[in-house]
Amino acid sequence: MKAFKTPARWLAGIDADAAALLIAAAADLAVIVDHDGVVRDFAFQSEALAHEFSEHDHWLGKPWRDSVTIESRPKIDEMLADAAAKTHRNGRQVNYPTGRGADIPILFSALPVGKTGQVIAFGRDLRAFATLQQRVVDVQQSFERDYARMRHIETRYRILFQMTPEPVLIVDAGSQKILEANPAARALLGPKGKVVGLALHELTDQQTAQDVDLMMANIRAAGRADDVAFRLAGHAGAMTASAFLFRQGNAQLVLLRLAQAAPPTEPARISNAKATLLQLVERVPDGFVVTDHDGVIIAANDSFLEMAQLHNEAQAQGQSLDRWLGRPGVDLGVLLNNLRQHGEVRLFSTQLRDEFGAESDVEISAGAVINGGDPSYGFAIRAISRRIAAAVPANPRAFPKSLEQIIELIGRVSLKDLVREATDVIERLSIEAALTMTGDNRASAAEVLGVSRQSLYVKMRRHGLIEAETIGIE
Repeated sequence: MKAFKTPARWLAGIDADAAALLIAAAADLAVIVDHDGVVRDFAFQSEALAHEFSEHDHWLGKPWRDSVTIESRPKIDEMLADAAAKTHRNGRQVNYPTGRGADIPILFSALPVGKTGQVIAFGRDLRAFATLQQRVVDVQQSFERDYARMRHIETRYRILFQMTPEPVLIVDAGSQKILEANPAARALLGPKGKVVGLALHELTDQQTAQDVDLMMANIRAAGRADDVAFRLAGHAGAMTASAFLFRQGNAQLVLLRLAQAAPPTEPARISNAKATLLQLVERVPDGFVVTDHDGVIIAANDSFLEMAQLHNEAQAQGQSLDRWLGRPGVDLGVLLNNLRQHGEVRLFSTQLRDEFGAESDVEISAGAVINGGDPSYGFAIRAISRRIAAAVPANPRAFPKSLEQIIELIGRVSLKDLVREATDVIERLSIEAALTMTGDNRASAAEVLGVSRQSLYVKMRRHGLIEAETIGIE
């Protein structure tokens, strides 16, 4: 500390009010204490601090040490003792309790004034500093947690890297030098396990070296490469390499995993019986179509091509089967939903529409098979136009004779017509049953049915049970 050289010359004219302003301006909180340590006056320069000590009037007339926390009271005694002895020491942090949260830290410096032992304590609010200090502590703890987590991750990586039975290398993407190698790689690649520091080209034959350059270029572009042919110098067996690019700081590194190449497998062969079955499916008179899980055609036999008026199978492949069904967006959806839920569909009646718009009645049975995780569906399509023609009367105004015939018409006529025809069938069957019960007595049959005889005769004539000229005979 360096004091003024001539304070008596320049500060002699300062009165008490000016001194009070100077003291208040020099500190966030200034406290005047008498020789007994009792607070006689105080001033706040900080509005925020004055708001925190909104009930500070009770300080007056009480010992200064009673207004601070218990652990800060010895510091108050030390500052008053130093002021009485006129010795100056560094400031001390004193904490004031508050009823609204954490204690408020204040840094005080106490100076004696006057000849009667008064002491002025200049205080600086340390809350901003304490907040900053707490942030530093929090950041440091966060760094320590992140560092510990990274150490744990690195430990797990090291354990996996050392224990994996497959040869694994860490290679610099630019220079292609081997930076790390696990025990399996050292046992496979280098004499006496010394492979770290070697270039990747030094471990491969001349042809593989060119493939390695291409692989590295692809890795830098795409970030990874899978199942690249890799042949080691001095090793007869073929291998494959899988690589993944990652960054470590500013360096680009490649994790290279080596594996023995799988021996070539022969294509699966089918038995003679299965081959014969496939030939029969190709030649049966019913259409047969194989689709994927979305109903897109994979294969079709000649009968289906003839039904759809297609020249060759290529015209059908890649197209949705819905293109040739009678109700687009309806029939195929119903078939696929049933196949997914039950695995099969039997005797589904619909219409097939060929390339020229002509429609024919068909009946579809289908089944599902799992092929490599995705289901495939087979559809057997049979033409039933002749059967429908035989079931439907030649007279277009005539109605079906049974409910079974009405079921055959579902999909070819509207629901309104189906309901009307079903009502007529039930009406005709009821009249026939009543006539049978009454021994063909039409008057009694009308009474059983709850209709008049004239109404019964009209209905019988409409259903073809009597001729028009016989009405009114009975």
